[in-house]
Amino acid sequence: MLIALDMDGTLLNEEGKISPENREAIVHAQSLGHIVVIATGRSYMDAERQLRLVDLKCPVVSLNGAVVTLPDRTLAASKPLNKEDIIPALRWMSGIPELYYEVYTEDNVYVELDKRVRLEKLSELNDEDVPGELRWLLKAMIDKQFQQASVTYVESMEEIWSKDEYVIFKTLAFSLNRELLKEASTRFAAIPGLIITASHVNNIEINHKDANKGSGVGMLAAHYGIPAEQVAVMGDSYNDLPMFEMAGYRIAMENAAPILKETADFVTGNHAENGVAEGLRHLLENNEGQ
Repeated sequence: MLIALDMDGTLLNEEGKISPENREAIVHAQSLGHIVVIATGRSYMDAERQLRLVDLKCPVVSLNGAVVTLPDRTLAASKPLNKEDIIPALRWMSGIPELYYEVYTEDNVYVELDKRVRLEKLSELNDEDVPGELRWLLKAMIDKQFQQASVTYVESMEEIWSKDEYVIFKTLAFSLNRELLKEASTRFAAIPGLIITASHVNNIEINHKDANKGSGVGMLAAHYGIPAEQVAVMGDSYNDLPMFEMAGYRIAMENAAPILKETADFVTGNHAENGVAEGLRHLLENNEGQ
């Protein structure tokens, strides 16, 4: 089998780490000859760092499928965005204080400093201004940045999009104002060749139209000669849906979005309670002899 695991909200616990229990379950699956793949919205550098911390080697589908890397760090595929097409939309977002956004290159994440400061201030507001659930989400986004291997703060994102050496693979936008987020989505949707997904109702993620977790996992399955019916996937968010749609077996986390639970073959435990280890045990027990 090829087994694809999402990272945030799935493989990583609340501290942003791979627990010993989850690591042991992955090693056991690998020892049985199964290919365990990491499929994440994070950059390859961030994903590989998490694996290296616990001495794991896996193929990685990063940046929502925009980059596919083999265990020996060979780049198997990449789908960058056309900067000239997206610059007008990025420039518009830079001028909207209520719209926070990040730009991802292959090995770095760029954030405008004033938007980071605004994000921190929002997370400190009381329930009257920002409901507790959204303040928790804001704090989670800030904590995730600290967990990432490489985040660079810039005065203006023009420093990134104006230089040829920076190749952009993904951008993420977040706002408490869903109308503004809808406007951002509309602007990107008008640009040919893009796909817009989300990992939460308050964000959108923009990639090349051929870059999604499903296509990345499918490319690796073909590389290893594994048919789609022998592909199992595990995830929690909307951006995991493309790999849920192509896989032969789907496992949703207990903390997953409702639509993933509805389409899942099995619902495992919470990401904070070694749900990946539980899901892998279930998967392997039900695939013995296959």
